[in-house]
Amino acid sequence: LQASLGTTSIYVTHDQIEAMTMADKIVVLNAGRIEQVGAPIDLYDRPANLFVAGFIGSPKMNLIAGPPANARGAETIGIRPEHIAVSGEGGDWAGTVSVAEHVGSDTFLYVAVEGAGELTVRVVGDIRLGVGAKVHLTPEPGRIHRFDANGKAMPQ
Repeated sequence: LQASLGTTSIYVTHDQIEAMTMADKIVVLNAGRIEQVGAPIDLYDRPANLFVAGFIGSPKMNLIAGPPANARGAETIGIRPEHIAVSGEGGDWAGTVSVAEHVGSDTFLYVAVEGAGELTVRVVGDIRLGVGAKVHLTPEPGRIHRFDANGKAMPQ
């Protein structure tokens, strides 16, 4: 209706999925302060800070502090669930599946990784891994988001 009438609308929602699917441009607010403005895909692919990284996307971005982040020259790193590959051996992080959600076209694995906490991994299709399975995870090169001590995005 809005497009056919040629009108501009401001729509306020706390539902980020609704915002991602309806908007041409999103303004992310945090306690009344603008955190980032841009097209939905730009906020998803290039969050300006940890708040936006953790808010935009479903399931949310994995945020990892400590040694895994420090090894990449950051205070915190972020990696989206669909940008992590699962294998039986090798990989950057070893972990144990704590939950496996088979939802038809996708499988969501929740993997406990020492030093990184629990990471969410999206696998396209059905992967036959259950609770307790040992897996290795590899983040997709170029898809790791780095954040400094103030939570601001760093160059990739």
